[in-house]
Amino acid sequence: MLRCDHCGKGAVTFIRYNGSHLCEGHFLSYVERRVKKELRRQVDLSRGARIGVAVSGGKDSIVTLDLIMRSLGKRRDAEVHCISVDEGIKGYRRPSLDIAERYCEEHGVPYHELSFPDEFGMSMDEIAPRTGESSPCTYCGVLRRRCLNAKARELGCGHLATGLNLDDTAQSIMMNFVRGDVERMARMGPHVKVQPGLVPRIQPLRAVPEKESYLYAVLAGLEFHDGVCPYAETALRNQYRDVVDRLETRSPGSKFSILSSYDKLAPMLRAGLPSAELVECRCGEPTMEGSCKACQLIDGLTPPEEQ
Repeated sequence: MLRCDHCGKGAVTFIRYNGSHLCEGHFLSYVERRVKKELRRQVDLSRGARIGVAVSGGKDSIVTLDLIMRSLGKRRDAEVHCISVDEGIKGYRRPSLDIAERYCEEHGVPYHELSFPDEFGMSMDEIAPRTGESSPCTYCGVLRRRCLNAKARELGCGHLATGLNLDDTAQSIMMNFVRGDVERMARMGPHVKVQPGLVPRIQPLRAVPEKESYLYAVLAGLEFHDGVCPYAETALRNQYRDVVDRLETRSPGSKFSILSSYDKLAPMLRAGLPSAELVECRCGEPTMEGSCKACQLIDGLTPPEEQ
C-alpha cells in the first residue's frame, strides 16, 4: 500500500505534477489551502463581502460553494448567496438543481433560481433546434451568464464566483490564443476591473485540476450531479480539452504552466486594452454595442417554420 508522504497513512491519491502521495486528510487540506489562497487573492475580505456563487449542482460548483462557506460561513460581515439557472434541458438540469437547493437548505444558504423560459420565453430545448450553424453551447453560455450577472447585481453582490477549475481555465486560454482573440483573453476572470453593471467574476478553483475537484467532492461527502449535458458533444471546447489533456499526460504540470504563463501576460494584455465604453441594452444589461450578446443571439434565432 502506498503511504502518505506526510503522516504515513494509506494514500488515496498520487499528485503526478509534484510527485506527492496524500492520505484523505492531507489531500482535503491540500485543496482547501489553495482555494482559500485564491479567494484571499481575488477578493478583499478586510471589509466583509457579499458573494454570489453560480451553482449548477455539478461537482465543481458544489465544491466551490462548500469551500466558500467553509471560508466565510462563520463571518458575520460576509454573505454567501447561491444563484442557479434552469436552462430547460429535459432530464438533465432539474436533478442537478435539486441537489443545489438541498445543499442550501442544509447549510442555511439563500437559494435563488432563474429559468430560461421566464427570462427569454424559451427553454434551451426549444432554442437548440433554432441555432443554425452555431453550437447550442454558445447560446446556453451567453444566456446563462446574463442571468447570473443580472441576479448577482440585483442582490448587491460584490463578486460572482464560478466553478471553473484548472482544466477549464487552461482550455479557455488555449482557445483564445489559437483564435487570436486577445480582447477575450484580457477579459478572462478573475476580474480586476469593475465595470458599471457587470459583477466581477472570481474563480476559487482555478488552481485545482478537475480530477482533484472530483476527488475532493467524493471524500468530503458532497452530493453532486454527474450527468452529461445532451448538447455537450457539439462544444468546440472538446477539441481543446483533448489537446490540453494530452499535454498533461506527456508533461505533468502543463496545465499549471499554461495558467502561470497567462497570469504573467494578463497585466500587459489589460494595460494594452482600454476599458470598454458600456451602454445599457434594452434588456437592462451593459453592452459595448447597442444590443447585448444575449439579445443578439435571441434576435438571430432561426424562425420555427424554417427549422
